[in-house]
Amino acid sequence: MMTMTNDGALLYPQVTATRRMQSLDGMWRFRFDPESAGERDGWPDSGLPDAAQVPVPASFNDLFTDKASREYTGDFWYETEFVAPGEWREKDLFLRFDAATHRADVFVNGVHVGSHEGGFTPFAVRVNDAVRWNETNRLVVRLNNELSHASLPAGTTGKLPDGMKVSGPYFDFFNYAGLQRPVRLIAVPAEAVTGYTTTYELHKDGSAIVHYTVGTRGLRSEDTLRVRLIDEVGSVVADAQGVEGELVVAHARLWDVRDAHLYRIEFTILDGTGNAAAADGGVIDEYHDEIGIRTVEVRGREILLNGRPVYLRGFGRHEDSAINGRGENLAVVTRDFELMKWCGANSFRTSHYPYSEEELRLADREGFLVIDEVAAVGFMKSLMNFLDAANDDDEHRGRGFFDDPDVMTSTLQVHRAALDELFTRDRNHPSVIMWSLMNEPDSASEAAVPYFQAVFDHARTLDPQHRPLTYTNLMMAAAGRDRCHGFADVICLNRYYGWYVQGGYQLSGAKAAFMTEMDRWMQVEPDKPFVFTEYGADTAAGVHKLPSVQWSEEYQCEYLRMQHEVFDAYPAVVGEQMWNLCDFQTGEGIMRVDGNRKGAFTRDRQPKAAAFLLRERWSDAARFADATMPDCRS
Repeated sequence: MMTMTNDGALLYPQVTATRRMQSLDGMWRFRFDPESAGERDGWPDSGLPDAAQVPVPASFNDLFTDKASREYTGDFWYETEFVAPGEWREKDLFLRFDAATHRADVFVNGVHVGSHEGGFTPFAVRVNDAVRWNETNRLVVRLNNELSHASLPAGTTGKLPDGMKVSGPYFDFFNYAGLQRPVRLIAVPAEAVTGYTTTYELHKDGSAIVHYTVGTRGLRSEDTLRVRLIDEVGSVVADAQGVEGELVVAHARLWDVRDAHLYRIEFTILDGTGNAAAADGGVIDEYHDEIGIRTVEVRGREILLNGRPVYLRGFGRHEDSAINGRGENLAVVTRDFELMKWCGANSFRTSHYPYSEEELRLADREGFLVIDEVAAVGFMKSLMNFLDAANDDDEHRGRGFFDDPDVMTSTLQVHRAALDELFTRDRNHPSVIMWSLMNEPDSASEAAVPYFQAVFDHARTLDPQHRPLTYTNLMMAAAGRDRCHGFADVICLNRYYGWYVQGGYQLSGAKAAFMTEMDRWMQVEPDKPFVFTEYGADTAAGVHKLPSVQWSEEYQCEYLRMQHEVFDAYPAVVGEQMWNLCDFQTGEGIMRVDGNRKGAFTRDRQPKAAAFLLRERWSDAARFADATMPDCRS
């Protein structure tokens, strides 16, 4: 279910001489619809009866005081009003949703104008034919947060004895939902820039070539597309014309983790006079963005940034905070980046879904390396059966995830579409150095092989920069059992020796078992780099024990030291991302105490002892070549 546009509204929103934008964030009306009766009862046309007031952006789950609201599964509705300015009439008018979890239907003045599946990437719908210009227009959005084998993330939806629907997630984070990112009204010229891609060629003399391709709509043969590259002081360092071309930069300053230099790239469509200053409006459309000139490649057992080996150190994360849930919170985002810098981190993974556009733009500016992950999580049912044995439904019980015959059709279709949207949105971010196509799937299953083949084959067609592809491997698909590692360019492992297995006083045994598996991996994949994308131990902040015991801060530090000793023993290991930066919310269950407590920081972003241990390790310039990050020793 996807009716969306690529008519220029999916570019990161901005106001220029030719483009207009109006934020619709604020307080909206909100209503649950457990009987799915809202459309039949005329809510798109008449509005929501007996509606609550909720903020946008935000998850709805933690706003209310009753458990039924927090755990609600099914249809729910949002409503607001907007005025369509008459001076925008000659432009194409769009409603742009940065994210609507997990599926949405959009109505304007009672008219259905578009639908979208997927809760973590933007979509836009054209509304020119539905609005009343210079008048108040009613915007109503129906969302649905049900899970299935064909949803990303995956799970099931069942019913309680009282008839209420209940989510059965196959993943270990809370199923927050709602209009969780900004909503905007956008006006774009009929003749417009719709997107662009760049690739980079570095030369030994210090020059670089930016190869570009620009997507346009309605570009007339007599008009000109001008492309310019501008440095930090406003000087034009390269320019070209046409929808494909090259920008030659004589003395290129590269984007790097220690020097995140960005150039401004400008696209301008000029009318047939070719005169941008023409009094009759020579500029038809203009759009600008920030790019970083850099290269990424895997060579042997190394990940190379600008031809130099790089070691990833950082975190798996979640977009998660109290009350907001997964709703965009730029104050929390800023704090998270400051915490990572304080620790000496240089990377993170967008576990387990695409993060907001604002976060990636900040990563570009701060020089973080990002493993960008699609929301393909939950493709391993037995993992969640371990955490919650009752959450599987009768239809799927007893079968592996990839044994479901619908996976190669419906799930694969949704997965491919999600990859299309992720790559389209994020392909020009210099911070994105790797794509993660799945998190902890059942890669030991023979039935997974054709699925992996299809997903990796599709992804390799989407990125002109050919950044490495990966997935994160879980412990149950250890070396010798995993059947799909050959598809990945980098082997990413999530390992919990010393926590879920051989924990507590068995820590020395956990280390030995860990190294035994790593020895097997060195035989299975002798020529690829390895990154540990998860390792961690739940820790209750403020609990101190001598001798250490599990859940104490002392044990978390002992656990991390053991893990680091293993990493340091294998030259093929080129990255470590602790799980997690901060404690985060999960579903209820006996395996979780008010969420997952593996954070180096608490959910309110205060340090545990582990944060100081990581700061000491990652700020060691003798160990890590780029450890002198700004503020890492301040």
